Order: sequence, then C-alpha cells, then structure tokens
Amino acid sequence: MSYYISPSFLDKLAVHITKNFLELPGVRVPLILGIHGRKGEGKSFQCELVFERMGIEAVHMSAGELESPDAGDPGRLIRLRYREASELSKVRGKMCVLMINDLDAGAGRFDRGTQYTVNTQLVNGTLMNIADNPTDVQLPGSYDSTPLQRIPIIVTGNDFSTLYAPLIRDGRMEKFFWEPNREDKIGIVGGIFEPDGLPKRDIEKLVDTFLNQPVDFFSALRSRIYDEQIRAFIHSTGFEKVSLRVVNSTEGAPTFAKPNFQLPRLIEYGNLMVKEQKRVENSGLVREYNQVLSDKSFSIPNNGDPPTHPLTCTKTRIYPFYYTRNNKPRSY
Repeated sequence: MSYYISPSFLDKLAVHITKNFLELPGVRVPLILGIHGRKGEGKSFQCELVFERMGIEAVHMSAGELESPDAGDPGRLIRLRYREASELSKVRGKMCVLMINDLDAGAGRFDRGTQYTVNTQLVNGTLMNIADNPTDVQLPGSYDSTPLQRIPIIVTGNDFSTLYAPLIRDGRMEKFFWEPNREDKIGIVGGIFEPDGLPKRDIEKLVDTFLNQPVDFFSALRSRIYDEQIRAFIHSTGFEKVSLRVVNSTEGAPTFAKPNFQLPRLIEYGNLMVKEQKRVENSGLVREYNQVLSDKSFSIPNNGDPPTHPLTCTKTRIYPFYYTRNNKPRSY
C-alpha cells in the first residue's frame, strides 16, 4: 500500500530538518517546528511518511509523558530523549529528530479549569532552554562538556495559542498550519482505498460528499465497512465461543472476503457516521447532569458576598487557613 504525501508537507519538513543539520554562517535557525491544525487531519502520520521517505530516525514522545507525580521528571525525560536522538544520529550517521505528539494537550492551558503544575512550567522552560542551546543539553545532576549534535524537534498539536507565548516565538519555533486541500484529501483517501480498487472518480465523489470531514473519517469509514462480515462471523461462531475462536484457536486466524466497497455503500455508512457525530454535538447531557453548569446563577458576585449554591440555596463562605509548624491546617 502506497500512501500519499502532501508536497507542501514534505517540503516544509524537509527544509526545516535539513536546515538544522547545516552550518549556515550568521543564520539563527529555529530548532522547533510546530505543526498545528484541525484534529484528525493526519499530522503525525504525514510526519512518519516523510521520515520514512527521507530515511530519518525519530525518537518519539507523547503528551501523556509531559506530566508526572514527581516534579521535574517530564523535563528530565525531554532532555534524556533529546540526548538519545543526538547519540543515535552520531552512531548511525543519519539525520534524527525528536518528535512530541499533541504538545498542547500536555503543556497547554485551555481555560481557568486547566491545572497549571510545576511540571508544566518545567516542560516549557526545558523546551525553551534546548531551543536556545541545542548543543548543550545537560541532565540534572551531571555535566558533560562535549557538544551534542543539534537535533531538530517536531511538535504537533491542534491549538498552539494555548502554549506559553515565549516558547512559540519565531526565534524558537517555526509554525506550519496543516490544512489539506481538496487535492491533498483526494490523494490521501486514494491511498486509503487503494487495496480496494476504488476508481479515482469515486474517490473524488466520496471526498466531495464529506468535504468537511477530517482525513481520519475516511479511514474509520473503511473500517466500518467490515462490520457486517464481522457481525456474521460472531453469529455463526456463537457469542459464547467467539473469544476462544479469535484468541486461542488451533484453526488459525479467521479470514474475511472482500466487502462491498461500492460508492453508494460508502456514502450510506458515511452518512450514518455523520449522524452519530451530530448526536454527540447536540446531546449536551453534561449540562443536564451537572447542575452547576446548567444554572447560570452559580457565580461569584462582584460585591464580595459568598456565592449561592444552586442546590441548597444557602451561602457558603470559604475561609482561608494557614499551616502550623506541625503542618496541621488551622483556620483563621
């Protein structure tokens, strides 16, 4: 299966990565490339395709690794992974990158309810420090005077406005907004349905029918087509025996015939998926279940009076407290 790589995406990554491995006199090159855009548009997958085509080794991190019960661990992990990528480039003699997926989910601040921890501050500070000194990245508690190989950092996310502003300034991070156009989507969707022999005119019709849907919608649509065969397999095997047949069977893995990938069938399933999306958007059950969100009267007055709780209609005053020498809280 040959997947489509957007020419603009390939050009941006190739230029940024190559430029970071060149010594350009008097030119300050941003170390970080931030790829942002709508959810499900294939940012991370396009990066993987570019890495494979250019023969680049990638050391990966995710947003889930940017928080820890222990203060300082995520910042140390970023430094460790960066040094690993630098050593990998030196040993294998090829370009390497450090890739952090969904940076805004781990280090961004979306609203007042987002908890801003010490680790969030340290992650921002660590990335800024590496961007300013890419050849001098030290681990806590140790020092190595040997300069490191400069390693470009690729980060993905949906909304970089939630990140710390000094981190995303132009001198540290180059921004690239990924929004595939119609031609890009036709190429990507054509790669998804290539094994199924779907004609190009049907690909174009399918993309135009669901033009506002992200790229992963079409990948999920292809998976949805197999539901009928899997449902028939479950009923023929029996609900009681399907686990043993699939996981611990001496008959080998079950095989399925090629399903119906005709355009009308794809559009039918696509419309069903769109209906499910609209049900999620329009349900709004969180306001029905959470009285605080449904009752706009629950707010802190400007005159300093304690707020009125919508359930009890009583005023609740919050008193400050201080800690004594034995760390037991006492109210004023």
